[in-house]
Amino acid sequence: MTTAERDGSSLRRGPGPSYTDILNQDSRTVPEHMMVESPGFFGERDIPVERYTTREFHELEKTKLWNRVWQMACREENIPEVGDTYVYDIAGRSIVVVRSAPDEIRAFWNVCRHRGRQLCTFPERVEVLRCPFHGFAWKLDGSLAYLPARWDFPQIEFSNFNLFSLKVDTWEGFVFVNPDNECEPLEEFLGDVALHFQEWNLKDRYIEAQVAKVYDANWKVVQEAFMEAFHVALTHPQQLTRLGDTNSRYDTYDNFSRSMHASGTPSPSLKWQPTEQEMLDSLLDVRIDEDPQVLMPDGRTLRDFGGDLGRESLRGGIGDMADKLTDAELVDAIDYTIFPNLHPWAAYQRVVYRFRPHGDRHDKAVMEVFLLSPFTGERPPPADVQWISDGGSWTEATSLGITARILDQDSTNIAAVQRGLETAPMDGLPMALYQESKIRHFHDLLERWLDIDQEEATS
Repeated sequence: MTTAERDGSSLRRGPGPSYTDILNQDSRTVPEHMMVESPGFFGERDIPVERYTTREFHELEKTKLWNRVWQMACREENIPEVGDTYVYDIAGRSIVVVRSAPDEIRAFWNVCRHRGRQLCTFPERVEVLRCPFHGFAWKLDGSLAYLPARWDFPQIEFSNFNLFSLKVDTWEGFVFVNPDNECEPLEEFLGDVALHFQEWNLKDRYIEAQVAKVYDANWKVVQEAFMEAFHVALTHPQQLTRLGDTNSRYDTYDNFSRSMHASGTPSPSLKWQPTEQEMLDSLLDVRIDEDPQVLMPDGRTLRDFGGDLGRESLRGGIGDMADKLTDAELVDAIDYTIFPNLHPWAAYQRVVYRFRPHGDRHDKAVMEVFLLSPFTGERPPPADVQWISDGGSWTEATSLGITARILDQDSTNIAAVQRGLETAPMDGLPMALYQESKIRHFHDLLERWLDIDQEEATS
């Protein structure tokens, strides 16, 4: 590969029309940022296997990543009233997020400063943060409110015994926390992702569903299964009829990336040309032995007709705003990754993923799927978390609809990848330069946060 072929603007691409070509043929003009390509080249080095399999690397992440990076803890709607709390656990550590005033959210390490008991073990509404062990209590701003048997603690200065606080900020209804009190502001960390989402208004959504599943795999193994479309041909073959997989577009930015997979264009690997009806059936998950759910009108394409269907389905929730949405925003799979572990989908696809270690395990992970839906009138209460049973199917969560079956297909790979890595005779994984560029970009950022010498990592 020549230098010109390896720079950020001219990486080799798969066959078939480019995503930008497809957008240029749509019935409506998409937001400008969707037209601008931002590919990245992050070297040709293998990704070290030890990053997925060793306790040592997990401990490095605990110290230099989870202890320093902005990370989504909950949604604002999880703590709507003063005194509402939410417990966020990450890599063996626990954080309590609390609405301390109508317009103020605070976060503290979830630990009593007396004997170390967790202050909160489940979401609840409180007047003070009181330890259930001996009754030490702190105000919602973290200052000490009550010291039992004060006469027996002469060493404690009442004014200097606050809870240990974390940085807190919000974006689009998400509450982010950061244990590093010297960190950059969240706005700077997010960068242009705020501009990308400004028209999609994730803030005025509610959690229609939140489903979680534990995997026997490192959290990065699970996350990376959702960062490329290279796997579609064998993992989701039913989608090839109407999804451009190997001609997807991948863009990378400072602390986020995105993948854009066009619907209404068949996979370049198909040896036959499906009809628009067949592509519509694939989109609606119609089985081969079933009759069509919706008939494609003559002269229409999946992209423009699917766009109309999407606009009408959203009209009850967002009104005339639905008319401003483009075909691509309604039928394509556009998935963002905000470093290190948050995956909000674009426009009104509603899906958000979050990935994190399960407890303090380097070989187990939690994947959460949120459905963020528009609403009219009073905000509905957020759905409780539904945990998939041990070894169970995502289809246990009927709220996920078609998505559950697709997630089950992904699940067939994840644990097997981890088992393979733990017995692998090779030291590294040769990721694709473009189709897996989001993964390479993630590891490039990870190395920076963990202070890994990139030249050494290359060798």
